[in-house]
Amino acid sequence: MAEIQLEQPEDRSIEPAKLRIYIGAAPGVGKTFDMLHDAKILRDQGVDVVIGLVETHGRAETAAQIGDLEIVPQRVIPYRGIELKEMDVEAILARHPDTVIVDELAHTNVPGSKNRKRYEDVLDLLDAGINVLTAVNIQHLETLNDAVTRSANTSIRETVPDGFLKRADEVVNVDVTVDELRARLRQGKIYASEKVEQALANFFRKGNLNMLRELALRTTAEQVGSKAAQYRRIQGLEQAPIPEKVMVCISTRPGTEKLVRVGSRVAGRLATNWYAVYVAAPEEDKGHGDPEAYQRLQDVQRMARDLGAQVVTLTDKHIADALIRFAQQESISHVVFGQSVRSRWDILLRGSVLNRFLAEVRDVTVQVVPMQKPLRKGEK
Repeated sequence: MAEIQLEQPEDRSIEPAKLRIYIGAAPGVGKTFDMLHDAKILRDQGVDVVIGLVETHGRAETAAQIGDLEIVPQRVIPYRGIELKEMDVEAILARHPDTVIVDELAHTNVPGSKNRKRYEDVLDLLDAGINVLTAVNIQHLETLNDAVTRSANTSIRETVPDGFLKRADEVVNVDVTVDELRARLRQGKIYASEKVEQALANFFRKGNLNMLRELALRTTAEQVGSKAAQYRRIQGLEQAPIPEKVMVCISTRPGTEKLVRVGSRVAGRLATNWYAVYVAAPEEDKGHGDPEAYQRLQDVQRMARDLGAQVVTLTDKHIADALIRFAQQESISHVVFGQSVRSRWDILLRGSVLNRFLAEVRDVTVQVVPMQKPLRKGEK
């Protein structure tokens, strides 16, 4: 007879650590201020709270909120002849408070740190049973990268996977009006005076801030709605609907990562699982014929996994047949395609995967994402 090991009662009583994320539309809305304010309330209620890392960016009001909260000293890391400071994850783990404050969630750590990204540090703290309060601006979510780049005309280098947001127990939207935020900027409460006019003309343009504010509000609403629906299902308060499923059709074409971001965003809104599907030819040689294309595919598939997708590779000499069969077998409800860069004449002669799919798969929502036309040799 097989031995049965019973779980110990004390193990069942341990609750997982809680994650609260403060989201804002832009720097200066007050994320760190509110996070510190809430931390002091917790401390006054008897909760053991420490600061793992806080960035005041020279803002006097934010610095004043730190007050007498305990600060875990940062770790000094030598890098290229200089000494840089990072959050000391090991010291926090050793101190093991009930709750720790970790600012600047999207930060990339100095080489030599335990983890590459700060959100990975946060995961380590949560795994150790430490509750975390953290903050991030909406433009740092991975799937919003394309939208922000277009609107703000700037590149967002540091991002956080959207899947991390799903781990949060609470998402708090720290919101101020666009006019109030621009007024704070003019008053020198966000950036130094010499940067104000440039910021007003670029990232802090009204149109860009309105878009970011809408994204922050929508993302918070989606997260709250998803948590509420999950709670109702667990409590049996409503019959769980048939889950919708999202499929992103990936390829080796440059720019395919844009499709992955769109698909992840759609899946997030629907609070559902999604697939990143690639169709390989039977004779495909895994990059020996085109190493660059193969590397692009590896990068896109890795990105999709990081964003929570189930990566699927199908083998078929007819791409449309494979995608149609998979969509029907998995009851896919939403599909993301990249816009074809082929000529109309070529499509008429050889057919279109998208046209075949639309003709044979019913009751699906298809989103076609514009793809940048690849440059020819000699073009700039």
